[in-house]
Amino acid sequence: MKLFSTVRSSAENGIGAKANEIHTSVNGDNTMRFSSSPRGWMARLSTVLLGLSACALPIADAVGQAIYPSKPIRLIVPFPPGGGTDMIARTVAQKMADQNKWSVIVDNRPGAGGNLGVDAAAKSPADGYTLVMGQTSNLAINPTLYPKLPYDPIKDLVPVALVSSSPIVMAAPANSRFKTFADVVAASKGKPDALTLGYSGNGTVAHLAGELAENAAGIQLRHIPYKGAAQAMTDLVGGQIDLYMSSVPTLLGQVRNGKLKVLAITSAKRSSQLPDVPTLAESGYKGFEAVTWFGILAPTGTPAPIVAQLNKAINAALQQPDVADKLRSEGGDVLGGSAEQFGQLLRAEVPRWGKIVKDSGASLD
Repeated sequence: MKLFSTVRSSAENGIGAKANEIHTSVNGDNTMRFSSSPRGWMARLSTVLLGLSACALPIADAVGQAIYPSKPIRLIVPFPPGGGTDMIARTVAQKMADQNKWSVIVDNRPGAGGNLGVDAAAKSPADGYTLVMGQTSNLAINPTLYPKLPYDPIKDLVPVALVSSSPIVMAAPANSRFKTFADVVAASKGKPDALTLGYSGNGTVAHLAGELAENAAGIQLRHIPYKGAAQAMTDLVGGQIDLYMSSVPTLLGQVRNGKLKVLAITSAKRSSQLPDVPTLAESGYKGFEAVTWFGILAPTGTPAPIVAQLNKAINAALQQPDVADKLRSEGGDVLGGSAEQFGQLLRAEVPRWGKIVKDSGASLD
């Protein structure tokens, strides 16, 4: 259905020539006749065109407002409910819904290290009604870690907005003899596998951040991969392992109750939740940074105006004090920014983490 029709007119011998009559047809039924006077013809034509223009503007505005969103927006979280990614997604989704009077539904699709949920989003219609909360692992690490990934994060997804980032920390039991990362390095130099380092899963950001720290310091620790954080926490607090790499939220409770202590943090700057813990860069490893970042993406082909509208809504949500406080309370840093900035980061992080995966020899076994 055409929203606008074209009004055609003809004038013989130029604009100043007399026109015997002008016909404007609507659906072929109605004919409007005007005076043959040139002055009357021009005046009446101008009136009609102005009237059409005035009518067209509200129609265009009404149509623009009805295009998006006209139904609930689904935000896929590729991990189970209750985790860090889920918390971030729900916090932002709720604020977007509240501020814009939208319906934003969080849809948990866990499995295969986050690949199932990301793949579901990548294969959804590119209409702005399906989004996904991606992160470093399933967008930058998994393309190299998994031999056959069902999606290409660069080709199949369009970045909408970065949301937050979370550093990795190296922790030890509260009664450990180690107080700093320098102590770990001193105890490990020339003694491969003398100390044990735990983390949840091969190829995770925590695992690879540990590898980067070892390489930077020139040491070798004995790696103990766990299937989840629960058993790892039990072993770390009990002293069965010497060190553990994990995100801030996983360890924060045990640190606050005095059962664990943090030796170093992998972000470029100190955490607001752990202000007394030095970064690895401050510990002598200039430029060291390894963080988990989180961002919202849409299927490739999603119209640019919709991406821009979503980006604006996400940034507005992140600027609210309650949202920022919630993310920071879990050890994260609020990011935001343009879709283009997210795209630049993603294009840089995929090859960067791919090289780290290859150099580490990480596998899913």
